Amino acid sequence: FSAAKELLVGGKIDAWKVPSSEEDSLNRWAEKSRFNVGDHLVWKYDGGKDSVLQVNKEDYANCNISNPIEEYKDGNTKVKLDRSGPFYFISGAKGHCEKGQKLTVVVISPRRRYRGVSPAPSPAVLEYSGVSPALSPAELEQGPAVAPTSSAPVLQTGLVMVMGLLAIY
Repeated sequence: FSAAKELLVGGKIDAWKVPSSEEDSLNRWAEKSRFNVGDHLVWKYDGGKDSVLQVNKEDYANCNISNPIEEYKDGNTKVKLDRSGPFYFISGAKGHCEKGQKLTVVVISPRRRYRGVSPAPSPAVLEYSGVSPALSPAELEQGPAVAPTSSAPVLQTGLVMVMGLLAIY
């Protein structure tokens, strides 16, 4: 369980603006970030010239500023991410959303918290070293860790190797 965080939108104070390029888009920043239930998004902007509108998916796609779920104009907006799933935000300044000033944030479900990728356990590799009635511990060697796309090939390979060794004896 991680403590709630306050995340400055875009990672900098003046990020809530029309992006200069696709690479400068706030959605690029959001794709690289992890958002959890309880975190807060913080916007710093000129409240006299712009606003932050929380909208539904359809209004986000159409840049509809006339039907916000919430409207923030204070220049120091803080929004709590109180559930898992997507949140949609657009600029309230006329024409800014159409020019790319918008943000989608996807909050991770507490049951599916991101933990990174765990390496797959490496299968035991059996080495044949002459005619010995049983394998000694020295003859079992761990091979390099290879992440299979399915555990079935690893099980089949291990079974074939064991069956082959049994057939030899």
